[in-house]
Amino acid sequence: MRDFLSLGISETNIGLLQEYGVVKPTPIQDKAIPSIMEGKDIIAQAQTGTGKTLGFVLPILEKINPEEAHVQALIVTPTRELALQITDEIEKLVYKRVDLDVLAVYGGQDVEKQLKKLKKNVQIVVGTPGRLLDHIGRGTVDLSKLSHLVLDEADQMLHIGFLNEVEEIIKQTPHSRQTMLFSATMPEAIRTLAKKHMKKPEYIQVEKTQGPAQTVKQTAIYSDDRSKQATLIDLIETHRPFLAVVFCRTKRRVSKLYEVLSRNKISCDEIHGDLSQAKREKAMKRFRDAEVQVLIATDVAARGLDVDGVTHVFNYDIPQDAESYIHRIGRTGRAGTKGLAITLYSSRERPTLDLIEKELKIRISKQNLGNAKKDQGKSKSASSKPQPSKRNDSRKKNKPKASNESGGRRNRNNKDAEPKRKWETSKDSKKRRSSTHKSENSKTRENDQENKHRKSIDNGMNPKPRSGKRIDTKGGFKAGRNSMKSGSNRNRKRK
Repeated sequence: MRDFLSLGISETNIGLLQEYGVVKPTPIQDKAIPSIMEGKDIIAQAQTGTGKTLGFVLPILEKINPEEAHVQALIVTPTRELALQITDEIEKLVYKRVDLDVLAVYGGQDVEKQLKKLKKNVQIVVGTPGRLLDHIGRGTVDLSKLSHLVLDEADQMLHIGFLNEVEEIIKQTPHSRQTMLFSATMPEAIRTLAKKHMKKPEYIQVEKTQGPAQTVKQTAIYSDDRSKQATLIDLIETHRPFLAVVFCRTKRRVSKLYEVLSRNKISCDEIHGDLSQAKREKAMKRFRDAEVQVLIATDVAARGLDVDGVTHVFNYDIPQDAESYIHRIGRTGRAGTKGLAITLYSSRERPTLDLIEKELKIRISKQNLGNAKKDQGKSKSASSKPQPSKRNDSRKKNKPKASNESGGRRNRNNKDAEPKRKWETSKDSKKRRSSTHKSENSKTRENDQENKHRKSIDNGMNPKPRSGKRIDTKGGFKAGRNSMKSGSNRNRKRK
């Protein structure tokens, strides 16, 4: 592979590169820089972290004319973070030059501050589509003399809906411009855009097939949504990454996960579109300086994120398609270093994971951890449970149900929970029924005698005394009544 000098880079810039530890060009730099130096339009496809930024920044710096005080190079990016990142890379190479200036324009920053700097000699502008159109409408950015146009992360600009804005910006530039398009993937929309706005572009591809970098180890772990938080915390505590990026599907889920990880004493920060630009820049600075260990982000907010030392990427929510998957895990394993990408998925998300594997023609190893194993093992344990025989079933059906005062089901495993029931033999049952019948007959006879006694009194007859002797005197009636009363009293006492 050639060195930077043979690619046409000046010794001054090579010396600056060496100050930051950059000695040899990467494959994308080796192929892109000569074509850009020759003034050709290019379409460069390479994975994130392969050095694309220096691939277009170095030749642009070589071709910029510092004596011309107008915008000569425009670099369009999908996010504010990527715009700031590219601006930082350029400033590292021009900080000693007073005749060259660069400006980042993006939403969320004070417009007056940008306008003030635009009045100076700014030759390079880096910005997002929305804010660039705002400045073009104000007349504060003039692209009529532009020489170099770069569309970085072009696939993502189209993916998040910036196609119309990008085309409107291109219309403000002269046809004589040199156009450079850099993208990790090459969907049909990118090819259509290139065919419409580029002049016989040279196609440069570093990777033979579209897919994740070979330096990134990939694995997928089953976890339902209820146990994702616990699974992620366990993974962070187990792997102990130096720096890690956690991707969530929505801003709300980012904020919720940030609160959970913070309560569990994990050093982390969050970044999403609802935060002010000042907070986002502060979060990025803390992460770059390794003041926090984990950065929780949405796809858009972390697009093009280039931070040295990211060892792990966690897909807390599975990406929606293969392109997003490539961009996510591309935050680690950059510049030839090794990285680990872990994707959490549920049963409902398994088809999406299978589709990503199919589109990228890869196989992601899958694991079950902790409660995920327990959840998946329930059906297996139920199916492996021995079924009771028909004989046992018939015994259970014939056996009378035991009553329980508490109304609950009897605990069959606890032998002491209630005493054993003693079942009667046929002989015992006959005795019990016989004694019951006798007692009922004796009560019936007593009632019949009492009724007969009452009836004889009502008819004026001298009742037969309890002793069995009849009294024929007049007082017999009284005695009879008295004896009846005493008899009735005795009956009451018995009762």
